[in-house]
Amino acid sequence: MNSKPTISIIAPVYNEEPVLPELHRRVSAIMDELGEPWELVLVDDGSRDRSAAIIAELHAADPRVKGISFSRNFGFQEAVTAGLDYAQGDAVILTDADLQDPPEVIPEMIAKWR
Repeated sequence: MNSKPTISIIAPVYNEEPVLPELHRRVSAIMDELGEPWELVLVDDGSRDRSAAIIAELHAADPRVKGISFSRNFGFQEAVTAGLDYAQGDAVILTDADLQDPPEVIPEMIAKWR
C-alpha cells in the first residue's frame, strides 16, 4: 500500500495463532467493502506459539498487515501503546485479536467517527 491508511486497526496478540487468519479475513472483507485505506497492526506480546510467524505470513500476503513482536510478554497495555505509536491512520480502532470484539462493528465505529 503506497498511500497513508485512513484507519489503523490495532490488535494486541498473545498466543492467538489459531484465530489470526480469521481476524485478517474478516477485517479485510469489512474494510475492503468500505473502501477506506487501512492497516491492521498486530502486536505480538511475547507469544509462545506461532503467532509471530503467522503475523509475518499475513504481512507477506497482504502488506496492509503490520507486525510488531516483543521479545517477552510485557502486558496488554504495553502492546496497545506500541500499536498506537506505530499506527499511521487518521483514526485508530482497538480490538481483541481473539475476536471477542467482532470486526463487524468496525463500520459503526467509523460512522460515529465521521
